[in-house]
Amino acid sequence: MPIYEYKALDKKGRSCKGQIDADSESKVRDKLKRSGKYPVSIRKNLSRKKSKDQKFLGGTFFERIKSDEIHVITRQLATLLGAGIPLINALASLIEQSSNPALKRILAEIRDSVNEGSSLTNALSPYPKLFSDIYVNMVRSGEASGSLDVVLERLADFGENQKSLHAKLKAALVYPIFMAVIGTGILFFLISYIVPNITRVFMDMERILPLPTRILIVASDLLRSYWWLGALIFIGLSTLIRLFLARDSGRRIWDRIKLILPIVGPVNRKIILARFASTLGSLLNSGVPLITSLQIVRSLVNNQLVGEVIEDAIEKIQKGKSMRSALESSVWFPPLFLQMVGVGEQSGQLEAMLDKVAKAYEREVESAIMGMTALIEPIMISAMGAAVGFVVLSILLPIFEMNQMI
Repeated sequence: MPIYEYKALDKKGRSCKGQIDADSESKVRDKLKRSGKYPVSIRKNLSRKKSKDQKFLGGTFFERIKSDEIHVITRQLATLLGAGIPLINALASLIEQSSNPALKRILAEIRDSVNEGSSLTNALSPYPKLFSDIYVNMVRSGEASGSLDVVLERLADFGENQKSLHAKLKAALVYPIFMAVIGTGILFFLISYIVPNITRVFMDMERILPLPTRILIVASDLLRSYWWLGALIFIGLSTLIRLFLARDSGRRIWDRIKLILPIVGPVNRKIILARFASTLGSLLNSGVPLITSLQIVRSLVNNQLVGEVIEDAIEKIQKGKSMRSALESSVWFPPLFLQMVGVGEQSGQLEAMLDKVAKAYEREVESAIMGMTALIEPIMISAMGAAVGFVVLSILLPIFEMNQMI
């Protein structure tokens, strides 16, 4: 069913606009009049081809659809299907309830595709920026097993859990970044504008100044005269780092550094393990085969070293080994994790065991983030205090010498 964009006037004469799906323009006018609106202009929406082109170009079309909205419609669709409402009617209901024009268009295209005879899996596949591989594969399994509503409910839970974990990470980094930016700005202002006006008095004394004061004066002169050089060096280093990380060898080195850093490394490893267990457990629970599930997890793990371990494990499992024995040669999967996987395989409850492992590591990640934040705060405060203290000491030392001379 096509989508029409309209402009209309309500009963109070106020202008309004929106979208509505109908078989023809005349039916759009009838729907608007029944809702108390008087149409001014009606135009058929021709964005279907455009949206499918933008899925390859990565345009701004999908940027207007938030991941939270995908989680919400997934849960709503699961509820409607669980209540016995047919898929076409459920999608039509989601279109009516959606307030996002971009999402409304996508849902209308999905409904039209299903109405033309396609499966929901095939209807979702053209939109990889909205519906990931794990989403599409779980829906495929749900359709094959006849439990699409259950699978969609799991997808909504999975997406919300991942979103919550990312939100906690971002929240933990907000304060240190804010402190670093504010502290750097204050020091730049002090050294560039305040310090020169004060130290000019000391320079007129024609006496040998204390070493900290001379260092501060030199730093102030360099910062005022060659700030542009520092900016160029920063831009150059940033460009070199980006080029380095764009190469496979550079990315591999960076991924190793992220895993072995003293404070951040353990947190990164736990995040990877939680994501691995959570994603794999959700896929297996939905009926996706183990090899396919591991291949999907491999594409979601943002680390080359762990990805290579998963690829090697896939080959070993295809040769008949268990998942525990396939992963135990890696140093990135701890013994406790492997023991839990082994127990799950022996008991035939690997999916349930992976869910428990994922929840355990998510709790550890949350505790580690809180500990890391608690450690970073005093370090940053101490560093800022030391920098400001050095500036104050450099200014006070000549003043103390002047008092002694008097």
